[in-house]
Parts: sequence; C-alpha cells; structure tokens
Amino acid sequence: MRFAGCLTWGWLRCGLAEDSRRNQHVVWRYQSWLFGKRGDSILLHRIPDPYGSRACRLVDVFASLSNLAWLAAGLLATVAACARPGQEVPTLPSRPDQYPHAGEPIGTVRQIYDGVLTPEIAVNTFRNIDRLFPTRTVRHSSTPMPLPPASTPLSAVSFSSGGKRYDLDDYLELNRVAGLLVLKDGRVKLEKYRFGNSERTRWMSMSIAKSITSTLVGAALKQGYITSLSDPVTHYVPSLRGSAYDGVSVRDVLMMSSGVRWDETYTDPRSDRRRLLEAQISQIPGSAMAVMTTLPRAAAPGTVNNYNTGETLVASEIVRSAVGQPLASYLSERIWSRFGMEADAKWWLDSNDGHEIGGSGFSATLRDYGRFGLFLLNGGMAGGEAILPDWWTREATSPKILRGGTPLRYGYLWWTGSTAASQRDVAYAAEGIFGQSIYINPAARVVIVVWSAQQKPTGSAVIDDWTFFDAVVDALR
Repeated sequence: MRFAGCLTWGWLRCGLAEDSRRNQHVVWRYQSWLFGKRGDSILLHRIPDPYGSRACRLVDVFASLSNLAWLAAGLLATVAACARPGQEVPTLPSRPDQYPHAGEPIGTVRQIYDGVLTPEIAVNTFRNIDRLFPTRTVRHSSTPMPLPPASTPLSAVSFSSGGKRYDLDDYLELNRVAGLLVLKDGRVKLEKYRFGNSERTRWMSMSIAKSITSTLVGAALKQGYITSLSDPVTHYVPSLRGSAYDGVSVRDVLMMSSGVRWDETYTDPRSDRRRLLEAQISQIPGSAMAVMTTLPRAAAPGTVNNYNTGETLVASEIVRSAVGQPLASYLSERIWSRFGMEADAKWWLDSNDGHEIGGSGFSATLRDYGRFGLFLLNGGMAGGEAILPDWWTREATSPKILRGGTPLRYGYLWWTGSTAASQRDVAYAAEGIFGQSIYINPAARVVIVVWSAQQKPTGSAVIDDWTFFDAVVDALR
C-alpha cells in the first residue's frame, strides 16, 4: 500500500509458518519505510482466523514513524485485510533488492510430502523452500558464465506418448511445468517461465540434490579426500559403526544398494522417509543421521537396489567428513563459483548451522541448473581445472550391475536413459519428485531443465518426461 502525500511507504507480506506446536498460520507482515530507511520491528498481535487452520499475525511494524496517524492508517488497513474471511488478499510487490517471491503464502513441509497443497500454494512453496528449514548459501560466481541465445530458437515440438499426439504446449500444461530451459551447444534454444516465475526464481530440486551430492563425491575423489569408492562407509562416518552400514562401501551407497532396509513411501507417515523428515523437522542436531543408525539389514551389501533418500544423507556425510567443510561451501568452492553460476543457491540443513540434507532441499535458478548440466556435459571442467576425475562422468551416469548380475537403470545417484533413443545417446538425468529434471544428452550436446508443480510426489505426470526429451532432441537435430 502507498500513502499519498508522505515519504512513507509499506507493504503486506504473507506466508505460512508453524509455531512450536506445529500449528499452521498465515503470516501477514507489514513493513514500513521512511526516507528509504528500514525501521525497527515489534510484534503487535496474533489474530486467530476461525476459517480453517489459518491465522493472521501482524509483525514487523515500523515503530519509528514520526507521524502516528500514518502508523494507525497502516495498521487499520492491515487488520481490514486480515478480517475478510474467505478472501485471498493479494501479495504486494517486494522491493527491487528482495527475492521476488519472499512474501508469498506457502505450505508446510508435511503438506508437501502428503501431496495436499493447492496448485497455487504448491507453486509458492516450491519456490520458497528455504523458508521451511534453515539453509546454507552456495555462493555464486563473480564472473557469471554467459548463456547466449541460439540463432534459431526452438519453436515447435511434436511427439507421441501413450498412443496420443502431443505438442510443446500440451507438455507444459498437462505436466504443470513451471520452468523449461533447453540448451544446445551451450546456447539457449528455449527458456520459458510459468506461474509467475522469472530468471530470479529459485526452485526446489527435490532429488536433483542427490546427483549434486554424487558429483561432490567425484570432486572429493579428484582431490584425494576420498581414496576409493571401495572404501567402507564407516571409514568416513564413524557414527555408523556397529549399524547395518558395517561392510557397506561408498560405491554401494552411490548405487543405493547398501542392503539396509528402507521404505521410501512419501505419503505414509510411518515410512522411513517420513521418519527422516520428522527428524529434520525436529531440528535437533544429529537426529537425521541417528535415524540411519537404527535401520536393520535386509540384504547383503551390493546385491539389491532400493531407492533410499537416507542413503544420500549418508553420502553427504561421507563428503563432509572427507573434505572437512560443509557441502554448500565445497560446492561453491569447486563448482558453483568456478563454473560461473550467476546466483546464490540454498541448501536445507538438518539443524541451525548444521549439516546439509544430501538428498533434497536444494534450490537454484533455472539457468544455474542448466549450467550445472553443462558442467557435467563438459566433463567436469571449471575455471580451466578438472574438478572431476576424467572417468567420473561416464562412470557415474552409466547403468550399473549389482553383485550377482542384476542390471540397473541407475548410476551413482543419476538416472540413465529409459527409452531406446536416450540409451543410444547415453543420456542421463537428475530427477526429483513433483516433476523436476536435469536431462543431459552427450551425443546431441543438449541440456534440458524442467521445473514442475505437480500436486502429488509421484504419478501426476501425464506425459513421460523421457519421451518429451527425445522429441526435443529430435527437433534440434
């Protein structure tokens, strides 16, 4: 809101929060400015909302306005906005130096995994996940790597999936795509933002973070911090000694074949995945890793592949112990700042100033996800230096075979091609629930980044992503 005739202005910001009892509130934030200087903040009141589990909280009110009449006017306007039950109050623009989505209403992390967010709140939440948990910043480069436009943009894609014909617009609509970037030979063939996103938006990775963690294992190998993928996990994470991780190698963890029993069901509050999430919500230092020490053994190491987010928490602890610094710092030092990422990224922590959650909770801009894909496409070179062993990219992104001969469509926390065309091109991808992807095709020199805002963790996509990726590559040939 702007008050005419006075050099004072302010705005309302809205968002969801949880109090100590885990009750959800809508947080209304009123911030006033006088002569360009931010005032002190005071907590005024919390007004319960009888409509659902929401409440309005008036916070951060400018306390040093010289004209109390304007303060009263601002507060009355705020209360009036909160007092209209059933009406959605629009979010007013942020300051230019603020993150553009900082004041949006968001859901809770439990609602994310339960798959109960409304489409609008899902979008807001997915681009504001750094408000759900403490994060550590991955610092950007002082010299961003340019992504020039291609001379001929990608304008049309047509393909068949499940016996039906689709085009680019169908894919965007049916899969609720929130952002799409297509790079060919390092040039932008297509860059599209939806649902109010922009080049400044940071979007959640979900399990794309697993592939980032895997890449940091490769970087630690290159520097000699990790000696061998055959090393026992307990050599780097002594807290796992005496647990089911005894006898498990670093390679077993990267292949999700430790043999440790795990239930990944996202929507079941009793699953191991949700136990790990609850440990993170508790924000008690070490509680997430404590979950991993209690798991029983289900199979011999290296014999069974079982998708396991907890396994990537173990992988992140291997990296942190080996390199002697937080994952976000190491990622910035070795890749993010060296390769030319233009914006800071954020990474969830298990507690305040704690350890990164290796399997999820990373957020970055669309172009920087694309640059990460280019980093892998270019063999792990950054700033004129080989960050990864020369064999790492091909080894980490190719299908593996378990002990006993069972083949996997999985590498070292990377997914390998599921279609004949992608297998022919030795394509691979980092994938996350709710429809997140970084697709990399070495043969065609193509990187595709997809953000999606699907309502359920899995099973909401109408069109198979790999079929769409094949169609894009064909259109670019």
